[in-house]
Formats: sequence, C-alpha cells, structure tokens
Amino acid sequence: MADCVFCKIAAGEIPSNKVYEDDKMVAFKDLEPAAPVHVLLIPKKHFDNVTVADPELVAYMVGKVGEIANKLGVAEKGFRLVINTGDEGGQTIHHLHMHLIGGKALGWPPFPPEK
Repeated sequence: MADCVFCKIAAGEIPSNKVYEDDKMVAFKDLEPAAPVHVLLIPKKHFDNVTVADPELVAYMVGKVGEIANKLGVAEKGFRLVINTGDEGGQTIHHLHMHLIGGKALGWPPFPPEK
C-alpha cells in the first residue's frame, strides 16, 4: 500500500533500526519503546491485521521469535509477544505487526482497569 508506513519500512524507503530481516519479514526497534527491548516484527507483504493475514506467514513470523529474542538477549528471562488488532485492540498502524517486548519485569494487566 502506497501510504502505509510499515510497507515503506519493509521496502527500505523509510530508514529503521533493523535487528532482523529476511525475504518475508523485518524486525526493527520501536520508536517509542515500552521497555528496554521493544521491537516490531512486520511482514513485507501488506495485511491489515492478523485476522486477514496468511496463516502460514503468521506461523513463520512466530517461528522467528525465538531467534530474534535470543539475539536481543531476552529469551531466557522472558518477554511478551503482542499482536494488537483493530482500533479498540490498540492497533494504531493497520499493517500486521507483532510487538516483542522485554528487558524488564512486565506487569499484568498491562493497562489500568476502567472505572
């Protein structure tokens, strides 16, 4: 998609701090990290979200999480993998992406309860 920022990052049109790349996906550091380690994993092919994505591609991306977590030094102590979907699910860029977050103890629930 011509106006999708993640498509532009995947195509190399917008610079990013990449930590992993292959022919199917890219992982790069989040510009507004929620933890010491916060990277985004995106497919090079555009899918609006996980519900419409190719399941084999999603499985491939999840299969790379361990390798990326090891490279970033968070595999042993633990990390969180998050896929926000839709506006109410917290998805702000409508291109499938996974957040790999770690490097500190992560609490639960991640958001304060509504009153």
